[in-house]
Amino acid sequence: MDSKTVLLFDDDIQILEVCTMILEFAGYTVVTSANVVDVVAQVTTANPDVIIMDNWIPDIGGIRATQLIKQHLKLVNIPVVYISANSNIEILSKEAGADCFLAKPFNIDQLEKVIGELITKC
Repeated sequence: MDSKTVLLFDDDIQILEVCTMILEFAGYTVVTSANVVDVVAQVTTANPDVIIMDNWIPDIGGIRATQLIKQHLKLVNIPVVYISANSNIEILSKEAGADCFLAKPFNIDQLEKVIGELITKC
């Protein structure tokens, strides 16, 4: 089986490190970014199977970055998991056009389950 790629956008270095360890241990290739500058180019270059997008990512934010991804014909079908500690994450996720969401803090099992389910759909 080919390794599936997860692209993780978060400006919290600890989250990048922990999620990378968890996902690599689960067999995924992980690409990380601490910003969404030129997000379409970043996604195109990484060619991920799933994207994890933080709400508070510099500099345009997760909502706008997700919208740009979902408006791009070649990227629209890549599932986006929206993550945030905001209490209204479900509303933010819908506004962004994400496929699903995880409230921070999430546990390892939740993360692996959501990523696994989305990759299986692809």
